Parts: sequence; structure tokens; C-alpha cells
Amino acid sequence: MSKAVSEVKVLLVDDQAPAIKAISAFLERQGYRCVAAQNAEQAVDCYQRDSAIGLVLCDLHMADADGLQLLDRLKAADTRPRLFEAILLTEQTDKQQVIHALREGFADYYQKPADLDDLLNGVRRQEQSLLERQRQVRELGSLNQRLHELAESLDELYLDLEKARGQSLQRRSTDPAEGEAELPAVFDKLSPRQLEVARLVSKGKTNFQIACELGITENTVKLYVSQVLRLTHMHNRTQLALALTPRTSPVHQRFTAH
Repeated sequence: MSKAVSEVKVLLVDDQAPAIKAISAFLERQGYRCVAAQNAEQAVDCYQRDSAIGLVLCDLHMADADGLQLLDRLKAADTRPRLFEAILLTEQTDKQQVIHALREGFADYYQKPADLDDLLNGVRRQEQSLLERQRQVRELGSLNQRLHELAESLDELYLDLEKARGQSLQRRSTDPAEGEAELPAVFDKLSPRQLEVARLVSKGKTNFQIACELGITENTVKLYVSQVLRLTHMHNRTQLALALTPRTSPVHQRFTAH
């Protein structure tokens, strides 16, 4: 039975070709797609050309650069930095060097020649760590988008408030149109736009329809509806609709019939 192929590619960087070949063959049998590079220049080029690369395994000491220098170059390689996890491979036993590498951004390290099963477990751990970080970034991006939309809606509310302040104290919009119910006193505290939204809600219009009719965003409509319910001490749109619907109307009778 063939193993599932990981969505994350592995970049192997080592100036010793046999080491790359052995690790690459092993990881590919475990479902990982591997890209090989024998120096830092090749590694940066591969990383820039392949956006699927998310795991980097590199030697600490190479002819043209050490692992720390390569890590810095990979971080600076894209104009829009992307996430990746790096694992250090080293023949050195100097603990201070290893500690320094971990502080500088390497997620893990293995002494060469690495036990392949141990290395596989490490790769899997870093793969899960990377996927979790990517998920968090996506959620943060979605949250930022919602905050941006909310900010736009608040801007629209502010503009409407400024318009309302400039209007006459005698608001024609508070006078019921023919066929509409007399407004309860609780509606006197609403602004012209809030009342306009309330009347459209009472006509059974959706937030989307109200947004289209008033030329505002749907999020802004939601904010207005929430404000109207809070200011009138009503619990839902049905209560609001009944309060603005003539008692003789079929709509009012349908909702109040027992």
C-alpha cells in the first residue's frame, strides 16, 4: 500500500551528494517529495522557484555558506516571506554551536550520520508544526479582513451620523407614511438612518436587500439592526416588524394569532 504524499516538500541541502541521496530516497519512500541542493546558491534558487517547499534540512558546514547563513538567505529570499521549518544536520558535537543555531531559528537538529527513523519522526513533527502555523496565519488573515470590513462599516456609520446632525430637528422620516403604523414613543430615539433601516426590516427585506437599497454594506446594515434592537429594547426582527406594522394588516394578524 503506497503512502499518502505530503503536501509539504522537503529541501535537502548538503555538499555531500551521497548524504542527500540516501536521505532523499528514504523520505520519498515515506511520502515526502524532496528537492536536493548541494550548496546555498542552489538551495535559494530551488526555494524561490518552488512554493511547496516548507521543510528545509541542511548541513551546518558547507563550502559556500554555513547553515545559519543559508537560513538567513531563505528568510530574505521572497518579497512576501513564507513560513518554513528548518532542521540542522551536523557532524559537530559542539553544543554551543547547536544551541546558537536553535536560537537563530532552527527547529531541531540531528548529528550525522542521522538515524533515519529518528529523522523521519523529526520531519513529521516539524511538518505538523508548519501546517498549524499556516492555519493560524490563514485565520489571522480572515480576522484582519473582517476587521477591515467592520472599519469600513463604522466609517459609513460616522458619515451617516454627521449627516443626521446637519438635518433639521423636524424629521419627516418619523412621520408614518400612509398605511404605516403610528410610531411607538420608543422609536423617537432613533436616528433617521436607523429608522429607515427599521422600516425596511418591517417590510420583510433581508440585510442584503436593505444594503442594496440604501447603498451601504451588508455589515453596516447588521450594525444598524443591532443598534435599533438595543435602543428599542426588542429581542428580534419579528418584534421590530410587528411594532412598525399596522394592527389591521394581515402580517400583524398572522404573527399575533393564537
